[in-house]
Order: sequence, then structure tokens, then C-alpha cells
Amino acid sequence: MQTAHLFRKPIALVVFLENVGHIAGMQLPQWVMNGIDFVTEEYAKLLLRVLGVYRRYDKVVILEDARATGQDLTKALLETSRTHRVDVLLLVHGHTGQLIGYRGTQRVGAETFDPLCEACHTAPQTLDLRMVYGLNCYGYSLTETWRTLGAKVVNGAVGVNWMPEPSLSVFLFNWLRGQPYSEAIRRSNHLANRFWQRFWQPTSDGVPHTFLASSRQVVVGGGDITIDS
Repeated sequence: MQTAHLFRKPIALVVFLENVGHIAGMQLPQWVMNGIDFVTEEYAKLLLRVLGVYRRYDKVVILEDARATGQDLTKALLETSRTHRVDVLLLVHGHTGQLIGYRGTQRVGAETFDPLCEACHTAPQTLDLRMVYGLNCYGYSLTETWRTLGAKVVNGAVGVNWMPEPSLSVFLFNWLRGQPYSEAIRRSNHLANRFWQRFWQPTSDGVPHTFLASSRQVVVGGGDITIDS
């Protein structure tokens, strides 16, 4: 067991980061969207540092702004998998079967994932993915795609995800401290729901608010994986 550990590949985190500044259901001036985009992305990068991502991972690759494209994501996954075992963090908006990349004009969907899936089918060692965690809306629609690419476990919102925070910070806090993936997700969802229920209360007959129901997370794969696995 100790000998096997000595030959284990180092771990890397690939972060796909593009906020765009869009808020679902709202038409905002471009200058407001630009401000939201800047603040949220800087907040995300600060959070990664504060919570200890750079201490726990041997390599961190951030695909931000003009690098938040399908081509750059493909390149990062392929190149990093050669030397590291890869975790993926999706801090982007999404639609069914798609991630929303640079400035909202780059859609990362079948044109990116289908060739990767085909490559992994031909040569399973093409990618070395472990876990994928995403805040993207309709993330559940991409869970089987990530599994086909080799990810051992992945989460996804069933609809529009209205609770990016405190979901992200609570998940990372627990994951980086060795909690199993499923437990980090459970704690993240529990706290996020408790917080947002103050504003989005259930109906009189106890039915959860539509925003909470839409944000429900599903975990697909082996939830017992930890950062040290």
C-alpha cells in the first residue's frame, strides 16, 4: 500500500471561470453586468486562496475570461491529465447540455464534449478525471457526459441554480479538509437551503419555493471519494 502511494500521480484542479454578469430573469445594463462579472470572478479566486486550494493541490489551472472556451477546456484537460489526476470546478452559467463560456458567446456543449467522449472511448487513459463540482444551471444534464469522460463523481442542479453561495464556499471548505464528496455536498446544500429559505419560503402547504426546488443538487457516481483518495 505504501509503495502504491509513492507512485500515485499528483492532483490538479482545473477551474472553468466565467460569470458574464448575468442574473436569470433580469435585463441589466452592460456596465452593471461587467461589474458583477469582475467582482464575482475576483471573489471566486480569492476564495480559492483563502480556503487553501493552492495548499492542497499540486497544480491549479484557471481558465478565465478569454480562456473560458471549449478549446481551452479541452486543452487543459488533455494536457493536465498526462501528469496529474484532475478535479474540475465549474464556476460558470449553464443551459441544458452546455456550459456558458467567455462573455456568454462561447457555448461549451456537444461540439466540445463529443470528441472528448470519443477519444476516451477509444483510449480510456486519455483523461484522468476524479471529481467534478459545478455551480452551473442545469448541471445535472451534463453529469453522464462527465462520467463518460471518466469522472468518478459529479454533481448537478436539476434546473436554474439560484444558490451559488454559500454552496461553493461550504463545499470547498469541507472537501479541502478531507470530507467525502457526498458529505461536502450534503453540508453545502443543507446550509444553502437554510439560508435562502429565509427569503424564499415554502407555500402554506409546505411545498418548497420554486427557486429552491430548481437548485436541488444530484450526485452521480462514487460519493465516498475524498481529496486524499
